[in-house]
Amino acid sequence: MDAADLRLFAAVARTGGIGKAALVLNTVQPNVTARLKALEDRLGTVLFERSNRGVVLTAAGRRLLPYAERIGRLMEDAKRAVRDSGEPAGPLTIGSLETTAALHLSPCLASFAKAHPAVDLSLKTGTSAELIDQVLDRIVDGAFVCGPVDHVDLQVEPIFSEELVVLTAPGLCGIDDLLRAGDLKLIVLRAGCSYRQIFEAYLARRGTVAARVLEFGTIETIISCVAAGLGVTLLPKSLIGAVWSAGRLAVHHLQNGEGRVETVFIQHRDAYATSALRAFVDAVRPAFARLEAAE
Repeated sequence: MDAADLRLFAAVARTGGIGKAALVLNTVQPNVTARLKALEDRLGTVLFERSNRGVVLTAAGRRLLPYAERIGRLMEDAKRAVRDSGEPAGPLTIGSLETTAALHLSPCLASFAKAHPAVDLSLKTGTSAELIDQVLDRIVDGAFVCGPVDHVDLQVEPIFSEELVVLTAPGLCGIDDLLRAGDLKLIVLRAGCSYRQIFEAYLARRGTVAARVLEFGTIETIISCVAAGLGVTLLPKSLIGAVWSAGRLAVHHLQNGEGRVETVFIQHRDAYATSALRAFVDAVRPAFARLEAAE
């Protein structure tokens, strides 16, 4: 059994079919079938149950899969380490909350790209839950998410804190009056949005657990709907004035400092940190330190 065997096995398990795995591995189906059968013979056990609909892992296959995936990741990290000369270069994918990207990241990305032209920098936005999964799956090299984050496989670095506020249409009363009025509609991003979770927890502590939830895909759509009086939302205060005009929305502060949240940068603890990633983190720390000082 070698790394190539395990890569083939993992591809079959991931795709659920020998033909699909052959496409992923850029080979032909008979070759995958023969190599898989040879692997099973060497291990002395069947790894897949085969049917006309594809393949399903056996109990032995399920036990082998985590080791195959771990070895595959180690092989990729080994390649990255060998090719890393110490100069920032090559692909670098950073994840970010949409609000963090809109408010804070653009200058950092622009200056980093100018300083390190050999780095192929890309940015993916998503909810905290989505970005955490992408870091764990090695889809992104690191991500800015809403803290706290507690996961054994993640390295977490606090970056900055900011205030979340309730936003409503202009002229509406305070948040407590809205809660007493009933029929409160929350306008939020999809499930997994950390601001949504914070808002729902805040309302639950005040006995409001049946608020109607309206999900939209972008911050811009949420702002437009709130401004039109469709409902209320919870977003960083710094969006007002920096991205959207102050007269477009009314701002309501949460009580007792409950709106204060921390943004953290997460990396996979066991993944190889390339020179490009280390240079990026070193570049953004001073920028966010200045932001924190300005707060």
